[in-house]
Amino acid sequence: MRINLWQLNTLSREVFVHIIGGIFEHSPWVANKAWERRPFHSCQELHESMMLAVKEAAPGQVLNLIRAHPDLATRLNISEFSTKEQQGVGLDQLSPEEFKQFSNLNREYMEKFEFPFVYAVRGKTKADILSAMKARMNHTPFEERQQALVEIGKITAFRIQDVIEE
Repeated sequence: MRINLWQLNTLSREVFVHIIGGIFEHSPWVANKAWERRPFHSCQELHESMMLAVKEAAPGQVLNLIRAHPDLATRLNISEFSTKEQQGVGLDQLSPEEFKQFSNLNREYMEKFEFPFVYAVRGKTKADILSAMKARMNHTPFEERQQALVEIGKITAFRIQDVIEE
């Protein structure tokens, strides 16, 4: 469903959150907080407001946002947004060997950082994703948490473009 930005600005908090609450993976609190900053004059302004809500959130809440993201190439039930994004790069059609490689890297990553590998997959290839997973294993936990938030910013900017018309 697409909605016009002007219409979005006129909605009650409840309907606003219902419509765009899923843009940040299983974290409608971001949209709830952004609603307070209406009206938005552009999708970019809306996105910046939502990212500011994340920046202002308690560290535990931010960690929960990062942890709400699914593993890449998982075969578990994931959000509609994540499903489309992962299908778009073929992560739903991995060979058994590729699936094993992703599964092992996801497990190693989770063991090291205690949250899933977050990566904006749109426009990327499976090789790009594997390369990024391997490279980011060398990050410190602080660096990786910051990188995860950068990736969440990219993911959510794409999602806003998919849902909202200016």
